[in-house]
Amino acid sequence: MNFALLEKAMEKVAACCEGRIGFVLETGNSRIERNSEVKFSSASLIKIPILIEGFRQNDRGLLDLQEEITVLPKDQVGGAGVLQALSADLKIKIIDLMALMMVVSDNTATNLLIDRVGKNEINKCMKEIKLKWTELNRKMMDFEAIKSGMDNWTTAHDMVTCLKIIDQQFFLSKESSQKAFSIMEKQQFKKLFNTIDLEDLQVASKSGELPGVEHDCAIIRYGDKTIYSAVLIDQLKDPYEGKQILSQIGKLILRHLVNG
Repeated sequence: MNFALLEKAMEKVAACCEGRIGFVLETGNSRIERNSEVKFSSASLIKIPILIEGFRQNDRGLLDLQEEITVLPKDQVGGAGVLQALSADLKIKIIDLMALMMVVSDNTATNLLIDRVGKNEINKCMKEIKLKWTELNRKMMDFEAIKSGMDNWTTAHDMVTCLKIIDQQFFLSKESSQKAFSIMEKQQFKKLFNTIDLEDLQVASKSGELPGVEHDCAIIRYGDKTIYSAVLIDQLKDPYEGKQILSQIGKLILRHLVNG
């Protein structure tokens, strides 16, 4: 499937989505996009710029990734993750908090990193890397903030920018970029490629979900080809439909990579 056929197939899938969908697929000089600059509630996609700022601070000598943080009972929050189920007063390294935040989308780990790295610094970093619509306004599982209209926001365009920041090694050091990619490659919730097992396919990704929201973005490598993909869906009545749309798009991307 060549890129023109991929674009037509993507639009056909998008037209069948009962929710609102925004996406960007980029490879080389080719790009497919729809609603790419429309703001969506970020859900857990906001964890990618948090990861980037953590590694940036480490590169600049402002953050020691081996520093240990104590997880207190007051820090433990629900939703995704394992720290909420572990012993109180557990000590854990910052690099391990970063891994938990990305691999199992741990909300407690994320909130601890927001405290340690700094919400203002994370937002400054997002401006520095030219994210136009992405904002960190609240911690994870802060539903009172959501009720008051305070949420975290992003776009498909901004998420692809983040993926390129990690993959192309022009903002972070080579070592930090490789570590970030390696962490994301271990992601446990792969919605775009949840049923695909192909030798030589590398996927470094981050998903996100809230009621009515299903997102996934990924760096996809196959042979000498790389695709950056961000698909954001909201206004869903049935989360299963969103997961199906993401899976269909993942299969289309794979057909392009293998047969394009």
